Amino acid sequence: MHITSILDERYIATGLRAENKEQALNAVIDLVSTSPRVHDIEKVRTAVLDRERLMSTGVGYGFAIPHGKTDAIDDIVAAFATLAEPIDFDALDNQPVRMIFLLVGRESQVGAHLKLLSRISRLMNNENFRNRLQAAGTSTDILSLFLEEEGRYFEK
Repeated sequence: MHITSILDERYIATGLRAENKEQALNAVIDLVSTSPRVHDIEKVRTAVLDRERLMSTGVGYGFAIPHGKTDAIDDIVAAFATLAEPIDFDALDNQPVRMIFLLVGRESQVGAHLKLLSRISRLMNNENFRNRLQAAGTSTDILSLFLEEEGRYFEK
């Protein structure tokens, strides 16, 4: 499964405004609220926020991958946002977060969920890619960058 097969322009935001981690998480979760794959956005919210309470998903380099598993969805859903201003996210490297990639899977999709988390992490380890994402002005531009970068790493 490819990141670009689950990420849709409708669920990508640029310059998202949030004053803190909780606001940012809720705003990114709200991005997928209109997805036909989501049956209960509050159960999605609970799954993601409960997972975040266990340990911060701020993985470093100004990036966070909040995620969770719930059967309140039909299939894996994703959202991505660049933030207008960096925020404290209790990240592993103690650096503020500027980009958030939300991933929510079904309880029965653990393998696919873990594979996608790994792919996202691998892509986001590339500083040039992170910089290009942060500079992108539209959701179309961001989706194109993911498609290009994913092809570079995973199509070989």
